[in-house]
Amino acid sequence: MISLWSAVRRRAVRRPQAPVMYALITVCCLIFLIGPASGLGPAYGLGDELLAAQRAYFRHWGVVPAELFEGSPRAVLTPATALFVHGSWVHLLGNMLFLYVFGVMTEERMGRVEFTFFYLGCGYLALVAYAAANARSGQSLVGASGAISAVLGAFLFLFPRARVTSLLPFLFFLPLRFPAWVVLPFWVALQWLAAGRASSGPGVAYLAHLVGFGLGFGYAWARFGSGGGAGPGPGRAVAGDGEEGAERGRGRAVVGDGRRLE
Repeated sequence: MISLWSAVRRRAVRRPQAPVMYALITVCCLIFLIGPASGLGPAYGLGDELLAAQRAYFRHWGVVPAELFEGSPRAVLTPATALFVHGSWVHLLGNMLFLYVFGVMTEERMGRVEFTFFYLGCGYLALVAYAAANARSGQSLVGASGAISAVLGAFLFLFPRARVTSLLPFLFFLPLRFPAWVVLPFWVALQWLAAGRASSGPGVAYLAHLVGFGLGFGYAWARFGSGGGAGPGPGRAVAGDGEEGAERGRGRAVVGDGRRLE
């Protein structure tokens, strides 16, 4: 009886394994640091010179809807490259926080290889869907939010009763714990409302968030069936260091240089 309890206890407190999630965060951070958006590279200059370098960088690696469906092989690859490019520090840190909190248990449930293809595939399709809905737009779209939204959708299906600590601005950032089935549908509702008010100018690509979330939830439902909610783990959102994750409002940076942060 003692040995059985020890085995159960070790399993309950063991650190979740999510090497793909950590690799994605590392790659996104490194790409941001060496790119012009971080403002740390002296080679990109300052002031107007830096802004010009940023615009060129986002246009080269980001998705430009007006160019995507012209048949250019390079443009077809941009929904994949855009997943690793971010427009500002707030954009990067907000996305990486969401991936860190919800990616650990999702990857552990799916497995490394499946999670990799799931993340990249859903992220690619979310950006393509946004581009199709804005086919005439010449703005560049960058960011991993479509893929991360898919992770949120899968997490909701796989761990609906997992408790997530939320920091609510209208309650003075008081940390409160809610089950995922409360937090994530509320987040989706906010994205839906924001998408309805969004203009065609630079800003946040809320449609990509909604498409990504739907793809992630649909994939988890098709792949894991009705038993998916009984996934492994202690039944709460756990960050990679074993501490309870903090889910907060994702930072938004509305920019004026002709790009959307996704």
